[in-house]
Order: sequence, then structure tokens, then C-alpha cells
Amino acid sequence: MPNSKDKVTIKIPRPLYERLKIIIGESGFSSVNEFVVYVLRDLVSMGLNETKELSKEETEAIRLRLKNLGYF
Repeated sequence: MPNSKDKVTIKIPRPLYERLKIIIGESGFSSVNEFVVYVLRDLVSMGLNETKELSKEETEAIRLRLKNLGYF
């Protein structure tokens, strides 16, 4: 079982956090943190951890998704 030394804190904008709370409402996730960890693990498992260059279109799609999430 992981202890507190096995974890780090990642800060996200509060409006994004509040939107995620609404989104996960009755989804079965017990917290925003649990949901975010699930999503990040899913992204990594899709191959984003491989060392390959993203195309211009992929980079723009990621940039647009982050903007829609409130990062830009």
C-alpha cells in the first residue's frame, strides 16, 4: 500500500476542479483525485509514455483540450 512519500501534489485551477466535481457526480469515483489519476493512467497506457514525436495535428488537439479544461 502506498504511503504519503509515494505521492506528490499536482495543482489544477479551482474552476477546473469544480467542473470535475460536477462531472464525476454519480460516476462511481469517490473523489476528483481518484478520477484524475484514472484519466492520467489511461492516457499513459495509450502510448503517451513512448518516446515518439507528436504530429502538428496531435499537438494542436492536445493544446485545444487543455485550453477547454482551463489551462490556457
